[in-house]
Amino acid sequence: MPLESRLQDVQDLYRAFASGDRAVVERLLAEDFTFSSPPDPLLDRTGFFERCWPHAGFIKRFEFTRQIESGDEVVLTYEAVRPDDTRFRNTEVLTFCDGQVSRSEVYFGWDLLV
Repeated sequence: MPLESRLQDVQDLYRAFASGDRAVVERLLAEDFTFSSPPDPLLDRTGFFERCWPHAGFIKRFEFTRQIESGDEVVLTYEAVRPDDTRFRNTEVLTFCDGQVSRSEVYFGWDLLV
């Protein structure tokens, strides 16, 4: 998959999460997708939608500050803006397989003051 396609797919994934567009997210995530974050290691696709999807639609926007492709992975750092204009920063490693995101590893904890 061309780099531009992966980077665009990643941006589309986060924008769809921000807007609550589940159809786009479903299309971009592989059936065997796994999601890991410190409190939720190795959630399967169903677990991701149960645990994470209730938070969809509550981000005003994502600002992508770092996107690095390495092999089948995209490393993404973003600042998310909440509806009250507070912000937080996360870095995620997304692994692609057959044109879809098959794994997401989330590293978070940065609330931003500005």
